Amino acid sequence: MPEKYVVCNPDKCLGCGICEFVCSAVKDKSLDPSFSRIRQVNLEPTGSLAVACLLCEKPPCVAVCPMEALSRDEKGVIHVDEYKCNGCGWCIQACRFGAITLHPTKRAVMTCDLCDGDPECVKLCPFEGALAFATIEEVTHGLRKGAVEKILHELGKARAEGS
Repeated sequence: MPEKYVVCNPDKCLGCGICEFVCSAVKDKSLDPSFSRIRQVNLEPTGSLAVACLLCEKPPCVAVCPMEALSRDEKGVIHVDEYKCNGCGWCIQACRFGAITLHPTKRAVMTCDLCDGDPECVKLCPFEGALAFATIEEVTHGLRKGAVEKILHELGKARAEGS
């Protein structure tokens, strides 16, 4: 079965940050985005994007950890052993997507664990389609479908203007 991860559609994300609040509430019983495992990134002037772990097949974060505190399970989820992690930050630097952060009160890193396959941030995002729990195949299919719809719309517009 293909791995699913939390993916954001930047065309639908408004950068409200509710995903961060939901995550921090679920994971740390706090309404502080610094406790969140998903991060809102504002891409001025174009829009916003929420970033969570992308479940790399060969995760560089796991490979560089000198304490062997990070591991990848059979579903691709990266787990952090807080007892082994010393907060050195090597994994933070190794992650190309900024999906690993240092916990604000513990001497350990944190990353999205997909809420055991039922991500709360996706369920509670108020903007339909902004966040999804999907496979890479589903994501690329949606992107292709959206691109074709845009092309067809533009062709229809061009024909109407040419008539």
